[in-house]
Amino acid sequence: MPFPLGISLILASIFYVVALVLALVRVVRGPTAFDRIVALDLIAALCLGVIVLFAIHFDQPVFVDAALIIALVGFLGTVAFSRFLERDGGGQ
Repeated sequence: MPFPLGISLILASIFYVVALVLALVRVVRGPTAFDRIVALDLIAALCLGVIVLFAIHFDQPVFVDAALIIALVGFLGTVAFSRFLERDGGGQ
């Protein structure tokens, strides 16, 4: 792996960890359930980014296929949970 790519992967990993910590703080402290749903969706997206970083680092394109499937399931889960809360009226 070329030197600049290795440094870029390390920096991206650090930024992903910081973003994950901030999203976890929003999940714990979110004032409403909708804020928590958005934070969980962000965590799913950040995990997808980490999977893509692994795909680049290990030169395994099959990880990208898995990331696409996880993205679809995460999106559908977020929509379903949001509709449930909207119908139930539980935003608090």
